[in-house]
Order: sequence, then structure tokens, then C-alpha cells
Amino acid sequence: CHQELLALLDSPLNKSGNLKLYLRTHKGVLIELHPSVRIPRTFKRFSGLMVQLLHKMKIKAGTTSTTLLKVVKNPFSSHLPAGTHVYGMSVQGTLYAPNALARTLVPETAEECKEGGKGPVCFVIGAMASGHIDLNDHPYIEKLVSVSEYPLSGAAAISRILGGIENHWGII
Repeated sequence: CHQELLALLDSPLNKSGNLKLYLRTHKGVLIELHPSVRIPRTFKRFSGLMVQLLHKMKIKAGTTSTTLLKVVKNPFSSHLPAGTHVYGMSVQGTLYAPNALARTLVPETAEECKEGGKGPVCFVIGAMASGHIDLNDHPYIEKLVSVSEYPLSGAAAISRILGGIENHWGII
């Protein structure tokens, strides 16, 4: 999950303010991440931060009152805006090239997501060491999709998805 979060938070899509991130632990704890959070680059420090978060339930910025990480109530679906289309990433899903995925499933502009046009889009990505997304755990997923005919790491799949959306929206 560490590498996946680094890929997401470092992306131009996040830096442009068009990404909302949630993380669910193996034990079902749901965590909301502020777009400006900078997670530690080393896994050891990242692990320490997660332990601190699970004890204190939130992590605030040192200089401001901004909450960077916080444990939120389940279910995840209650945090999605109305009209959100949810897709699960799986090698067994419908295969799309990254740019085709963006053209087909994502609204034409970021503003359209916010104004309610096609509706916001959510991708559920399994960032676990082994296994795959179980639809029984995520009944709100409309469709499983894939960006490669090969099994990819979570970070590789994320890079392909984000690249397609950034190209689609003209985010450089």
C-alpha cells in the first residue's frame, strides 16, 4: 500500500486537486487522506505513522490545524458523492487501454465530475501483497476493469490509470 500511496499522492491528478483518497486496512479500518499529505518515503517511517494514526485516530499537520490522515466510519460507500460510478480493478475485468478507459468511463472534464454531468468516478484498487478484490466485500462496484492483460502491481496499475485520466483531462 505504501508504494501505491506514493504513486497516487505524487501524481499531477492529485496535485491539481482532482483526487480523493481512502484506504481500507486488511482489518477493515477506513482511513481518509488529505490531498496535501506527504507520507514518509521509507516503509519503516510509513509503518510508524500508520501505528500512530491507529492509536490517535487522526494525524494533524504540525504547523496548521489541517487533519492530514483520519480514521473514518465505515461503510466506504457512505463517503461517495451521489451518482458516483465505482469500478474495481482486476486482471479478470474488461480490458481497456489506459486512454480508452479514461475516454469511456471518466467524464470529459474534472468540472463535469463536480457539476454532476456523468458523475464522479471511483476506482477500487487492491493494494495487497497477494489476492484480488472480492466483490462480496465491495457490493457497490458496478464493473471490474483492467488496464493490462497481465497481472500488475497496484502501483503499476495506478500509474496507467492516472496517466490515462491526466491525458484525457489535459493535466500535464
